[in-house]
Amino acid sequence: MQVWKFGGTSVGRPERMHSIRELLNGDPNRKIVVLSALSGSTNALIAIGEAAKTYDDAKANSLTEDLKAHYLLFIKELYATEEGLEEGKNIVETEFGFIKSLIGIKPFTIKQEKELVAEGEILSTKMFQAYLEEKGENSVLLPALDFMRIDADGEPELATIEDKLVTILNQYTDKQTIITQGFICRNPREEVDNLKRGGSDYTASLIGGAIRADEIQIWTDIDGMHNNDPRIVKRTFPIRELTFEEAAELAYFGAKILHPSTITPAKLRGVPVRLKNTMQPEAPGTLIANQTSDRDIKAIAAKDNITAIYIHSTRMLNAYGFLRRVFEIFEKYKTPVDMITTSEVSVSVTIDNSENLEQISAELREFADLEEHDRDQNIICIVGNFSADKEGIALKVLDAMKNIPIRMISYGASEHNLSLLIHSKYKAEALNVLNERLFYYEDAMKDIFTAP
Repeated sequence: MQVWKFGGTSVGRPERMHSIRELLNGDPNRKIVVLSALSGSTNALIAIGEAAKTYDDAKANSLTEDLKAHYLLFIKELYATEEGLEEGKNIVETEFGFIKSLIGIKPFTIKQEKELVAEGEILSTKMFQAYLEEKGENSVLLPALDFMRIDADGEPELATIEDKLVTILNQYTDKQTIITQGFICRNPREEVDNLKRGGSDYTASLIGGAIRADEIQIWTDIDGMHNNDPRIVKRTFPIRELTFEEAAELAYFGAKILHPSTITPAKLRGVPVRLKNTMQPEAPGTLIANQTSDRDIKAIAAKDNITAIYIHSTRMLNAYGFLRRVFEIFEKYKTPVDMITTSEVSVSVTIDNSENLEQISAELREFADLEEHDRDQNIICIVGNFSADKEGIALKVLDAMKNIPIRMISYGASEHNLSLLIHSKYKAEALNVLNERLFYYEDAMKDIFTAP
């Protein structure tokens, strides 16, 4: 069995849902299909919730009617028969009736907000399953709320998910295609909750790991993961192979095609992940697995909105316990640290969430001196196979960056990551010069020296 996930743009138009059915029928493997909400729906539902929270029911109901109208137009093109269209209308009327009932609850709490946002995935999967039924496909809808669970810290309960899912799947051994929702789950109070933004990727990986799938396929509108940001860099290309570690580094440091949490469940169970393009299904995409046979330097990514904090010990040399005290403060405020560089009496760190920066700074000043924080920074991350016996990688990177000021360098903590901190105004220049130096320079030199 395989797990296939389709994102919001892949299900965002009726003809794309038609294309998904063709893709499913073109592959003989039995599948669990994870769907996101229709593109734009989650943001629209959030806007409805914001209006409801401020007691602006007129605005909330107006936004709800606008979204409902979009779905009513959608189903007219999705279904080909009167029976199919009638079923689609019943789904839309039922779910939007529930949405309106949530708006009327006062106070409108986080519980209602999460139930509201979950409607995006519930609508898309019910509509798609009804479409498959109209076409006579051997499929079934399996609600994610029946098996997907998170703990009090918002982390998936892997053992519970596996037990529940395997038990339920045993009831549907005769079904070729099983449809379920991404993103949504239940919390320890049995309330509707979610896996945060990008959680449909995470759902697919959790399911794939739980059933020991042959492969997890993440279908988007891009031909796999590219070696650089194609919005900024002209000469990019799809990466054909990545290790789990390389993919995790790229996802964490800014590659938008893959949610950072996706890799972990698949890696734990050794399930390969393949990134595919719904617009070009014949393209090989990107395969993420335990081993690759590709080049040493794989890709470059950039993480935005970084703040650098420079901390100096007031105890000078041999200040044992200093780092422990520093990181206990970041732990207290649940603020992850991206980059770290240290010397005998100082430590520099970067964070991408400055929500608690003022409180963190105040507590750090109780035992350390702080320089003025560097805001509006970027982490440029070069990812590949940088094992200790590899020569010249750092030289290539620093040579490319010779005209760009670098505030921090992190190299050696991971065999897959070399990171540089620069001001965001240099981001585009850095991505382009690194792209040319790391991926095209050797080829250009070969052409020069082998020319007749």
